[in-house]
Amino acid sequence: MKIQYENVKLPECDCTNIPVQLTDETMKERLNKVLDRMNCENFDSLVIYADLEHGNNFEYLTGFLPRFEEALLILNTNGNHYMVLGNENLNKASKARIKATPIHCPYFSLPNQPMDVKKGVKDILSQCGFDKANKVGIVGWKNFTSNYEDNSQLFDVPYYIVDTIRDIFGYNIYNATRLFIGDNGARCTNNVNEIVHYEFGAALASDCILKAMNHLDVGVSEMELGDILNAYGQKNSVVTIAASGPRFIKANIYPTNNTVKLKDPISLSIGYKGGFSSRAGYAVHDSSELDESVQDYLDALVKPYFASVAVWLEKIHCGMPGGEVYDLVEATMPKAEYNWSLCPGHLTADEEWMSSNIYENSQELVQSGMLYQIDIIPSKAGYAGTSAESSVLLADETLRKQIEQEEPELWSRIQKRREYIIHELNIPLNDDVLPMCSTVAYLRPFLLNKDKAMKLQ
Repeated sequence: MKIQYENVKLPECDCTNIPVQLTDETMKERLNKVLDRMNCENFDSLVIYADLEHGNNFEYLTGFLPRFEEALLILNTNGNHYMVLGNENLNKASKARIKATPIHCPYFSLPNQPMDVKKGVKDILSQCGFDKANKVGIVGWKNFTSNYEDNSQLFDVPYYIVDTIRDIFGYNIYNATRLFIGDNGARCTNNVNEIVHYEFGAALASDCILKAMNHLDVGVSEMELGDILNAYGQKNSVVTIAASGPRFIKANIYPTNNTVKLKDPISLSIGYKGGFSSRAGYAVHDSSELDESVQDYLDALVKPYFASVAVWLEKIHCGMPGGEVYDLVEATMPKAEYNWSLCPGHLTADEEWMSSNIYENSQELVQSGMLYQIDIIPSKAGYAGTSAESSVLLADETLRKQIEQEEPELWSRIQKRREYIIHELNIPLNDDVLPMCSTVAYLRPFLLNKDKAMKLQ
């Protein structure tokens, strides 16, 4: 590939700024997808755990996170479902997107709140209808994939909950998170309503990152950039990053009043439901402003990285094994030289990183309806990082026609984004790749130069 650093038209901010809610039909479809997978694996009951940081499988069915408390959703194949909630989430049961009997469990509440219920945890959970089940699954937030452990017996749920379930039921319990996010998991593909729902967050993150990049200048503080990145009171899916110069001083990970200085390495990241955008580079106008030891930054790191992103976008398509995507990136930008240690792409949804089917020798298929982060993180000693992470949808011809018919305004935004990538960045985008935001593949390595970016010749 011949890669150029030259004048490139800026992408346009294109978030609608109007959140799209999930329909009742979509929520019913989600529940049926999970129940079907329960039946296929002979689970009589699922116990789905949630807290604020680890509640997305719970939220997938209920529509909400339990904020600062813990919660359980118990699905039973007989159709009697239960929601176990603490003091300050009990009132959410009547608002939930699933019909489930609420059960009060003050043990899930904040420390030192009233706990005067005359029942123990076992007595409370015994009301949830799974005591006579033959097989029970516990859903946390990880589907463990170790080659050395019995993954079905690893539980990322508080001990007192797992221990109580074992006390009620015995030892025939299993980690069932894979029903949600593993190979062919219920959450891995999305319908049209889910796609437009998630596009709002993906496009919002992209717009915020573009605005922050355009505002960045010598003397601008990290907190000023962070204020641009955070928008409309939306919940972040990751910690907001606005860092200039050395990072993690005194273990701090948040933006400070530190200001951008010439030659600083820069890192910017923001994520919302449905998508995450990240950019990294230097606070310079061109390579001559860099220290001599890193003046080859473009050739040493940026061009190989941009080539790997371009290959990813050109070659990925529905029906290919994830291992083939991994091999394409490895062939373009070898891990041994460029030190990327994570998988080159992963699924996203309510959380920034849901799971990944792109790993070495993966036979899991890239499926229509999957939302991806193009997350390839190279590094070379002595150089700042480089990043153009954004969100895309994989969609076959059938899904593309559905989007065009059911969400014509979304389809129009997608087509403008594709035209930009194909005609401005000169990347031959695969037909199955639908950009969820306007900055996909837009890479500005020298962040003080607002006119130039990377493109194929």
